[in-house]
Amino acid sequence: MAVHMRKQLGQLTVVIKLGTSSIVDEKTHQPLLSILSLIVETACSLRAAGHRVVIVSSGAIGVGLRRMNLPRRPKHLPQVQALAAIGQSRLMSLWDQLFGHLEQPIAQILLTRNDIADRTQYQNAQNTFIELLSMNVIPIVNENDTLAVTEIKFGDNDTLSAITAGMVQADYLFLMTDVDCLYDKNPRTNPDANPIMVVEDIAELAADVSSAGSSLGTGGMSTKIVAARLATSAGVTTVITKSSKPGNISSIITHAEKQGRGRISSRNSVMNLHDEGPPLAQTTSPTLQGSNHDLSASVSTLQEEEQAQSPSPQTEEPVPLHTRFLPNPTPIRDRYFWILHGLAPHGTIYIDQGAWAALSDKAGLLPVGIVDVDGHFAQQEAVRVVVVKRLSPPHAPKPTNTATQPQPPTTPGALAHGVHAPIPIRHPLPHSPSTHSFSPSHPPNYELHNPPPFEIGRAVVNYSATEIRRIKGLHSTQISEVLGYADSEYIALRENIAFFGGERSRPSTPDFRNGEKKVEEH
Repeated sequence: MAVHMRKQLGQLTVVIKLGTSSIVDEKTHQPLLSILSLIVETACSLRAAGHRVVIVSSGAIGVGLRRMNLPRRPKHLPQVQALAAIGQSRLMSLWDQLFGHLEQPIAQILLTRNDIADRTQYQNAQNTFIELLSMNVIPIVNENDTLAVTEIKFGDNDTLSAITAGMVQADYLFLMTDVDCLYDKNPRTNPDANPIMVVEDIAELAADVSSAGSSLGTGGMSTKIVAARLATSAGVTTVITKSSKPGNISSIITHAEKQGRGRISSRNSVMNLHDEGPPLAQTTSPTLQGSNHDLSASVSTLQEEEQAQSPSPQTEEPVPLHTRFLPNPTPIRDRYFWILHGLAPHGTIYIDQGAWAALSDKAGLLPVGIVDVDGHFAQQEAVRVVVVKRLSPPHAPKPTNTATQPQPPTTPGALAHGVHAPIPIRHPLPHSPSTHSFSPSHPPNYELHNPPPFEIGRAVVNYSATEIRRIKGLHSTQISEVLGYADSEYIALRENIAFFGGERSRPSTPDFRNGEKKVEEH
């Protein structure tokens, strides 16, 4: 049954993520009531303005430590899970009391990766969110640490908040932390460190991420960068700002909406606090240290823009320090987002450039395009998809016309058949460890260095790793001859393949932005 929900003009969906260090004191484990009260006031102010709010809250283990008078987080998993069970109920009670003073209803949602690995359960979670938000309830989300183990954990609540933002198709994700924003250097040791205010291309970001998580939490600044990469790919504007000043959230949203949330600048932006004149300057250098004439030209251009756009800039309120990651202009939606970020990959399949060209033209993945397989996975499990240059032809002859096959991209931003080309593994991708080097245990049948392998996305496969090893390089008509059966002519259907680039997915389910929920059947 379709449920219809109309969205008011100008209504936004805002996800606010709070780490443990923002909720309890790192040493005494006492709840930080001043910060929590300000968060509650901010959330209720956004609700009063007609916006939807979701809070992703850590802190269950920290609250449990206080309840049991323990000095530090234990090392053994059962003890940690027990503390989470003790602390979660008290944490929700605290949230309920604070929101109760302003008569704002809240709801608890506990998730693990297993809860969204199944497509039906993922949609059920979306349906729950849309109903709660339509009832003007603020959902409070946390990972179910009582049940979660390494294999089914999100890893940290930064990742959980990004996945939540993608599920609800949020407009903004605020990652609240103990610093104001990202800096190009460590501000604690470098007085000349400059804040990074706007980031368009995370791949070109040169920031200091040496800040680790607290002794109670699991995240740090690097996990927030990964979360920003994930959320912006789903079209969510992501902001890093100071948790002790939650009132800045409204000011940052107002500033971003005036500038145009989806406006794409040509460069990442740095605020120089040590120079006179306009506060905002831009640089094209990936290391954020451009030449003087480029910097002067940028400042001059921005002066002209500010004068043209704001006749009386002296009346404008200063913008709070923050780092804003601009969203992808062609976001990944719903089913593709679920394949990329809701499922953990269990292995890797290596495909040739001809298969990549076919996928770019909306075809499915055939066994003739498979070069190699790595890992152990079953049918209907997710795998990484990596493009390689084949060293020798497949077992079956390939079409002789290779003139239209795309060559390896020279830049990460290159395009092939209207789809973003493969991206070199230079940065950790969500659920794709940076230590994964795509080195097989046997002599590879593909080029390792010229060009290197490129990871392009994820696929849900129709055959197991053992079966794919037997039929790789063959035509589909030969599958039954080798295996004795043929469940499908495709290794993976096109609707079960998602790219990390900016390819648009089919209409969302449920459609939060258009105000209408549709049931998708797959």
